[in-house]
Amino acid sequence: MARKKILVIEDDDLHYELYEEALADYELSRATTASAALARLPRERPDVIILDHVLARREKGLDYLPEFKDLLPYVPIIVVSGALEVHQQIGALTGPRRAHYCLTKPLDLNELRRTVATAIEQCGEAEIVRQFEALERSKRVDVEELLSRSTDRLRRQTEIRKLLAGATERPNISALARQFRVARRTIIRDLQELIRRGELPEAIYPRVEPGDEDDETPGETAPPPANRTPAG
Repeated sequence: MARKKILVIEDDDLHYELYEEALADYELSRATTASAALARLPRERPDVIILDHVLARREKGLDYLPEFKDLLPYVPIIVVSGALEVHQQIGALTGPRRAHYCLTKPLDLNELRRTVATAIEQCGEAEIVRQFEALERSKRVDVEELLSRSTDRLRRQTEIRKLLAGATERPNISALARQFRVARRTIIRDLQELIRRGELPEAIYPRVEPGDEDDETPGETAPPPANRTPAG
């Protein structure tokens, strides 16, 4: 099996020797500036990038982080520095073009090994696969929920049609809402759909009274409309 490739962007020779020692199981390549690393990326695709912050030619690694993410959005980046303030570390780990990890100098080599192994195992292509799988699961859940709701609605409407067979007057909306344990608005919508499909006569079309469009708690009975007399 081919060894995983790590691009180390580090200008300090001593620190790079530490990387070579700690990460001997990987294939390492080096750039001393972020701009030089960017120029190589179209030809080389590493599995992990280790990015120091203070580099040669007074370059700052974090300034180039967005460009690295634009070129290789799913390659995990480990930012390493002893010169970052806490707010800079947080900034590096947040936002759409963020690094995956941020380690401080002096480096704990065991932590470095664990971080690299985790990045290779859980980030990069593995992360893409998990995202697609999560999206597919979400779609399936949505479809199943929609199908369940649709089935419940059709079953309820069938029962309502049977209950109101031969009816010529508006039914008791509150009583139906209690019976089927849904809101009054839901019953009104069911009746309207049944009428549109020609399964119930228009005579029982529920004229909307004040409060009928409120999503009332099942079991509450709306008061009967008051008798109206023509104005004198």
